[in-house]
Amino acid sequence: MTSKIIGVGNYIPSETISNLFFGEHVFLNEEGNLLKDSNESITKKLQKITGIEERRYAGSTQVASDLGLIAAQSAIEDSGIDPETLDYIIFAHNFGDVRFGTIQSDTVPSLASRVKHTLRIKNNFCVAYDVLFGCPGWIEGVIQAHAFIRSGIAKRCLVIGAETLSRVVDIHDRDSMIYADGAGAVILEANEADDSGIKSHLSASYTLNEKDFLYFGKSYNNESCPDTKYIKMDGRKIYEFALSNVPTAMQKCLDESGYTINDLSKIIIHQANEKMDEAIVERFYQLYGMNVPLGIMPMVISKLGNSSVATIPSLLTMILKDELESHTIQKDDIILFASVGAGMNINALVYKF
Repeated sequence: MTSKIIGVGNYIPSETISNLFFGEHVFLNEEGNLLKDSNESITKKLQKITGIEERRYAGSTQVASDLGLIAAQSAIEDSGIDPETLDYIIFAHNFGDVRFGTIQSDTVPSLASRVKHTLRIKNNFCVAYDVLFGCPGWIEGVIQAHAFIRSGIAKRCLVIGAETLSRVVDIHDRDSMIYADGAGAVILEANEADDSGIKSHLSASYTLNEKDFLYFGKSYNNESCPDTKYIKMDGRKIYEFALSNVPTAMQKCLDESGYTINDLSKIIIHQANEKMDEAIVERFYQLYGMNVPLGIMPMVISKLGNSSVATIPSLLTMILKDELESHTIQKDDIILFASVGAGMNINALVYKF
């Protein structure tokens, strides 16, 4: 028995934020000094490295659980199931509900409990909980749901990934331009009817020396309250870490699935940096002595930015609903999912459609 995706859904916020939005920002370095480059030069450099032209922000009345609810409702509708038959609702995020204009994270009750409440599910034995695992959180939620299904604890699970990173950025840090908001969700179900579903998975946490590559730190504006923290990262260390560790994790996961590199139809990878993702996939294929096939890695970061846990399920939904030009997933296609993020955490998953 394995776990099969029977429904997908996403929510892409309607508020489009182009790079021009940052034209009047005051960008500072870690010492609080004004950056020498013009904002135009900074945004051009960002676009060249990350591929990001624009990103989406949640509406001022929305929080992460609102985005997750919409994605969940879409996945439930796509699957055709009765929500009362869900055994688990697993909600991956990192910062909880942060209301617009505030700096406080709200995680009690859990975001999964909030979604279950709004879905009006009466089944008390539908367990709702959250996963905090950095950007790989949604894949980790899928892996946990799969474990519940394989063990017989559950037959049907809803896994959501949603984030509003725009609410936790330091506006004086140029890295703030990378982050975005969004949500994605899937319904997983026990499958014994055919051979489709999850074939292998892998997870790892590198914490000995890598724990603080992504962290919460004070604003670069020294006049701001030092007790207010924002998402911060050491971009160079993350890039080097990802290139050193993600390709080998992908290789191990694929080899354990029983499929070969030639069997892969798509690689759906967390989208934080276009250049980094391209380098990861290139190194992955080099491990097999091959060049990267054309069209193997769909990318939407140019328009959607980095929405953390939402990037992979949102992209998967777009492909399955034929919303992404030149990319499709057909029956029997083999897909490799992979992600890397705060922890530092890595995971991967091989799935047969």
